[in-house]
Amino acid sequence: MKLTSSLRTLAASAMLVAVGTAGVSVAGATTTPVVPPTHALFVETDATAGNQILSYLRASDGTVNFAGSYATGGLGGVAVGATADPLASQGGLLLTRSGTRLVATNAGSNTLSVFAVTGTSLQLVQKISSQGFFPNSLAAYGDLVTVLNAGGNGNVVSYHWVNGLLVPLAGQVRNLTLGNTNPPNFVAGPGEVNYSPNGKFLIVADKHSTNTFTVFTVSSAGVLGATAVTTAAQNAVPFAFVFSPSGAIVAAEASNSSVSSYSLTNTGALTALGTATDGAKALCWIASARGYYFGSNAGSATLSSFTVAANGTVSLLNATAASTHAGTTDEVTSADGHFLYVESGGAGALDVFAVSTTGVLSPVETLWNLPVASEGLAIS
Repeated sequence: MKLTSSLRTLAASAMLVAVGTAGVSVAGATTTPVVPPTHALFVETDATAGNQILSYLRASDGTVNFAGSYATGGLGGVAVGATADPLASQGGLLLTRSGTRLVATNAGSNTLSVFAVTGTSLQLVQKISSQGFFPNSLAAYGDLVTVLNAGGNGNVVSYHWVNGLLVPLAGQVRNLTLGNTNPPNFVAGPGEVNYSPNGKFLIVADKHSTNTFTVFTVSSAGVLGATAVTTAAQNAVPFAFVFSPSGAIVAAEASNSSVSSYSLTNTGALTALGTATDGAKALCWIASARGYYFGSNAGSATLSSFTVAANGTVSLLNATAASTHAGTTDEVTSADGHFLYVESGGAGALDVFAVSTTGVLSPVETLWNLPVASEGLAIS
């Protein structure tokens, strides 16, 4: 009995010592205190006199605080006829490589800028040609990055990462034969490029007169198919898209403010699954959070919400899920889906919303100090 009691006493003492010495040196060993990750929001200004990235610190309640501005070394550009949305696209700013690299499009100087990212701090490490005119959207998958050039004939150009820098992949330029001006008209240039979730396809939303989705196959080495498969959109002006959990394309189609869904076949062709309109004006941008899809109505200064069923049926949840400001444009969601950040380029505003488990948006704050007609968001 005395031996058992002594062992218990020793065990309890050892536990107290372990608790009391957590995070300090014990017999030559050290433990590093856990430091919460720094979450950031990045905004591209697209200023024609000198493009910049604005950096903001994101707090746990979704609010943001300005942290600094960083020159890209390139020039922003403005699509012909654009007012609130100079790039007329989604994905003009890309955070990739596990959040360690930020890639910016310089539409006015036909270049890409690469920044090393540490929290909210940026360091410009590279500026490289986009190999086309008016770069306005970026996509990443694994070691690959592809840029969409919307001006002139338009093209997609693929790069890969080598020692933290972008290097063009030999022969990976595909012409889109658009015949646009440079800069393109804001309703004529393609709106987004992105990889399918499995990386086997590269998709371009083309709001040109063809109103199509253009799809290239992608090999395991990143080689694009020589020719693309095109599928007509369910509604005119297919602008931007995201993916459902099943891999379906969920697209914003601006002509009648619709959200449409498509399945992607193994040939690259799209099969229409469903469509629904919110009755607003110019639903161009789209983001997803907590299983819901939120569209930016640039002509109505509102956000609308939708659901997409497993079979692809699209349903309008709320035609006015939230009110924003003039020229509602780009949007991004936090990785946990708890917050939605929406830019209103016509007003120089940024709205922050909390997203509930039922898809309800609750205003958190509004920032009013963004440059008017800025576009391009990325989030960590």
